Amino acid sequence: MFIFGVLVGNPRSGNNRLRTPSAQAAPPAPYGGEEARAHLRRVDPVLGRLIQRVGAFTLAPDRPVHPFQSLATSILYQQLNGKAAATIVRRFVEAHGRRGRFPRPDVVAEATSAALRACGISFNKGRALQDLAQRTLRGEVPRFRALERMDDGAIVERLTEVRGIGPWTVEMLLLFRMGRPDVFPVTDFGVRKGFALTFGRAELPSPKELMEHGERWRPFRSMASWYLWRATDLAAEAGTTWP
Repeated sequence: MFIFGVLVGNPRSGNNRLRTPSAQAAPPAPYGGEEARAHLRRVDPVLGRLIQRVGAFTLAPDRPVHPFQSLATSILYQQLNGKAAATIVRRFVEAHGRRGRFPRPDVVAEATSAALRACGISFNKGRALQDLAQRTLRGEVPRFRALERMDDGAIVERLTEVRGIGPWTVEMLLLFRMGRPDVFPVTDFGVRKGFALTFGRAELPSPKELMEHGERWRPFRSMASWYLWRATDLAAEAGTTWP
């Protein structure tokens, strides 16, 4: 299953007074921490049993230098299995990066279609990468510091203007890269399958059904999504077939 990593945090308090260590407030736990786990178990006993079975919530945000890297990687992974996509990403980095670093937007914007195809990148993905690179250079793809000041909906609206980037891709960035606590990718196959396994459904729920059920999980739907992904892992480990 495709899983990203993620990240969050704002150490600035806005208060310049000198504080003793005992008076300093602890930074908020990513995704809501134990407060979120307790909330989910309280409002949904069925999900609570899955949480009990899976155990600790171990997701931690892991953000690259710029959204360009995360979004470009997502484009390269689209409609490919993990091994094939990883090979293409490696070739892309080797051909267009420097010293093993991810290629810069200016380099990608100037790359020829032939050079991108030599890495195994399809024509359509190549065009999407170059549109992303050009928009990044024009400042239309904000840095993470700017994105942190925007709400989830505004980020989705801004980034889906890029060719080849849909709502799901931005949701993955919000959840795994930015550590937003209330992201619910209802079109994601793993989330839908995890819900079906957890709630004993013979068919995948529709995105609308998921959205309606997930209202009770607010404002911690990112954590709920992670546990639903874990349900598919548990089924795979147990050799369970579905449906």
